[in-house]
Amino acid sequence: MSAALGYEFVDPQLLEMALTHRSYCAEHVGSQPNERLEFLGDAVLDMAVTHALYTNQPDASEGALAKARAEVVQADTLAAIARSIGLGPVLRVGNGEELSGGRDKASILADALEAVIGAIYLDSNFASAKAVIHSLFETVILRAQSRPGLKDFKTRLQEVAAEAGMTAPEYDMSSSGPDHGRRFSSAVTVGAIVGEGSGSSKKQAQQMAAESALLQLQHNIAIEKTNHEG
Repeated sequence: MSAALGYEFVDPQLLEMALTHRSYCAEHVGSQPNERLEFLGDAVLDMAVTHALYTNQPDASEGALAKARAEVVQADTLAAIARSIGLGPVLRVGNGEELSGGRDKASILADALEAVIGAIYLDSNFASAKAVIHSLFETVILRAQSRPGLKDFKTRLQEVAAEAGMTAPEYDMSSSGPDHGRRFSSAVTVGAIVGEGSGSSKKQAQQMAAESALLQLQHNIAIEKTNHEG
C-alpha cells in the first residue's frame, strides 16, 4: 500500500485503522473503525483540493471553484482512485460485507480513501498529505479545471509569463511505448524555467508540464516580490 500511495507510514497502526471498516470491528473486539479518520481525511482532502483550485484559478468565481471541487471529491471519483491503487483487497471488512462484495462498494472505498488521507495527515503533516493527494488526484483536478469558467494550466502559464514580461512558453513533445499503450512526455521552457510532464495523451502531458512550470514561475515571482518589499 505504501508504494501505491508514495508514502511510508511512521506508525503503521494508523494505516491499519484507516483500512478497517466498522463491520470488521463488530466481529473483532478491540479493533477500531476508520470513521474518525474518514471524518478528518474528508476535511484534509477538501482543503488540499480547494487550495489547488484557488491557486491555479485566480480569476475563477466562487461558484465555478465550488463546482470543480465537488467534481473532484465526489464519492464515485474517490472510489475509482481507491480501486486504481488497489485499496479494496487490503480492506478489513466483516464477513457480511465480504460476502456482499463490500470491498468494491463505492461508499466503502471512498470512505477508506479519505480515512487513509486522514491517517497520513496524523502520521506526518498537511504538506505530506497534500503531496499524496496531488499525486493521486492530479488527472482528476486537471479534468475538473476544464469546466466553463476555469482556465487550464497552459493558459495560466501563458498569462503569468506575459504578465512577468517573459517570452511565450515553448513546448517539446516525445513519446514511447507500443501503440496500444503509448506514453507522451512534454517539456515546456519559459525563460530559465523548465517544466516536465507525462501522460497517456499529448494534451495531458502538456498540461502536466505547464503545471510544473507554472508552480516554479509563481514561486519565483513570490520570492522576488518578498525581496523587493524587504
